[in-house]
Amino acid sequence: MTSSAHLKELGEFLKARRSELSPRTVGLPDSGTRRRVSGLRREEVAQLASISTDYYTRLEQGRMQPSVHVLQTLVRVLQLEDDQRDYLLDLAGKSGARPRTMARQKVQPQLRRLLDLTATPAIVLGRRMDVLAWNALGAALVTDFAEVPEKERNYVRLMFTDPALRKLYPDWETVARTAVAQLRREAGKYPQDPRLVSLVGELSVRDEDFRTWWASHEVSALSVGTKKLRHPLVGELTLDWDTLTASTDADQQLVVWTAEPGTPSYDGLRILASLAADPTDVRRPG
Repeated sequence: MTSSAHLKELGEFLKARRSELSPRTVGLPDSGTRRRVSGLRREEVAQLASISTDYYTRLEQGRMQPSVHVLQTLVRVLQLEDDQRDYLLDLAGKSGARPRTMARQKVQPQLRRLLDLTATPAIVLGRRMDVLAWNALGAALVTDFAEVPEKERNYVRLMFTDPALRKLYPDWETVARTAVAQLRREAGKYPQDPRLVSLVGELSVRDEDFRTWWASHEVSALSVGTKKLRHPLVGELTLDWDTLTASTDADQQLVVWTAEPGTPSYDGLRILASLAADPTDVRRPG
């Protein structure tokens, strides 16, 4: 049975996505009259989904568990992307059972060996994007995770509280907003996780940007991408990042940064690697 917390978040998520659409984007006639709220009205979404307005209203109020058919229809009506679709299915309890209790995560041995063998910056992220492990080059690139207390060793938390990370990313706002969307994806899996609830509460109080972006209900999965960094030791870097999921624990992911061979960024990583080989030469970024 889906929890009330899941259903409440499902309703908020539907409301947020509805507010982003207009009659024109979904093929409805626009009367031209000014609307009191932005986006589609509830009755318009219900009409497009071929369900009653009362049914859809109860969905947004967190008082109804939708069927798979209704969910699939809403995915189409609200023009959800793949990550958003998966998040919606998670909230509705339609993507497989989730464990009620969560034991403390330990890095999978396979990931640990791969991490140690990887000749490029890499970290292992766990539930709620906790940083579980890293290699020397990963610490040299991002921050010295060993200096961070274990309970605070969370990637999203560091993004908002560590001045070094704010300086590391020239487009910090985009990177941080994506991190919030990725954390929201995690919240869809475990909305009652007390550590996640505490993390969201802390960051919402401490940072206005986090509070605003969290309220937008954007979601994104860890996958692949490109980031620009301004490293204090080796300068400008453009790095591709990729994610590998542990087959024995889907909540553990190895994130690896690489650079195109022959580029200045590739040379910069080689210089950083030589510095990381001698810890006395590597300063904490920033």
